[in-house]
Amino acid sequence: MTTYKGKLHETVSKFPSLEVWNDSCSYSELCYAIDHGAAGATTNPVIVNNVLKKEFNDWSPKINELNAQNPHATEDEIAWLLIHQMGILGAKALEPLWLKSGGKQGKISMQTNAKYYRNTSKMVEQACKFNNLAPNIQVKIPASCAGIKAMEEVTYHGISINATVSFTVSQAIAVAEAVERGLARRQAEGKSIENITPVCTLMIGRVDDWLKIITDEQDILVDGGVIDWAGVAVFKRAYALFQEKNYTTRLLTAAYRNHYHWSQLIGPNVCMTIPYNWQVKLNNCNVPVNETLHLPVDPAILEQLLSIPDFKDFYEPSALTPEQFDTFGSFKLTLHQFLKGYDELICQIRSVIIH
Repeated sequence: MTTYKGKLHETVSKFPSLEVWNDSCSYSELCYAIDHGAAGATTNPVIVNNVLKKEFNDWSPKINELNAQNPHATEDEIAWLLIHQMGILGAKALEPLWLKSGGKQGKISMQTNAKYYRNTSKMVEQACKFNNLAPNIQVKIPASCAGIKAMEEVTYHGISINATVSFTVSQAIAVAEAVERGLARRQAEGKSIENITPVCTLMIGRVDDWLKIITDEQDILVDGGVIDWAGVAVFKRAYALFQEKNYTTRLLTAAYRNHYHWSQLIGPNVCMTIPYNWQVKLNNCNVPVNETLHLPVDPAILEQLLSIPDFKDFYEPSALTPEQFDTFGSFKLTLHQFLKGYDELICQIRSVIIH
């Protein structure tokens, strides 16, 4: 008899096509996640910065080693060498899952430099470098206008993408269509698409965050708890469209703020990237594990959400064009946070190099 390991393990046991990922490249947190049923991991500049803060004594010798090996490298170059090392370590931990699944699971997502969000060629070039670090690397690319173009090219090169800085149904559809174009180009040339496993992240917690900011700024009143359903509603809308169009890309939940971001999105063929602290909370909770992804959001809640003007930009499939992605409020706010996290990472590395 299998030992019960908590709600997330129960979730993936009941729904084999649902994957839980660890939203961190911390080795200890990744090991916990794998032990509780996780099949992948994700990282970004903010995550790497936070891992270095928490595990500074473990990683500072590696920074010194990289610095000694590369005496003329810039701080940025040392930072990316460190990011590569974290990614490779995570890939190694996930390799047994990757081998067991025949390359379908067990991948770690590494994010391209946030500073490249307007440059398609730089994102493609970095994605190809990531792909050479380990066989089970997935590449995160922001869902900017240039990023959508990069996703098609990266997919054409046979690399699995993970769209990030993505919050809207419009972005999700643009990502899925770009992937389909890349896959079609490969197939037209007789190239394999067997182990290409693209996902599109919807940062549903950041949908909630933005609407809470907007309702406060614009003095818009809705019932308590209504906004906690905003990201869930966006994800369910996108999921229904993805099923209807039979896209290759799967949707992935991210940016957890409440248990609805897990409990209301349980169903087939989705991924959930969950921070360690939320994994622990969910594993120890009393919320039942039931299929909920197909259940609509309460019409009364959805009506209140639709009364918030900005919510329609998240929710309606044709609300934004790719040219508008870069200037969308949540995109700009999140990009600023990613860039700030990257700057803080550089400062931590500097503190080791110059001591």
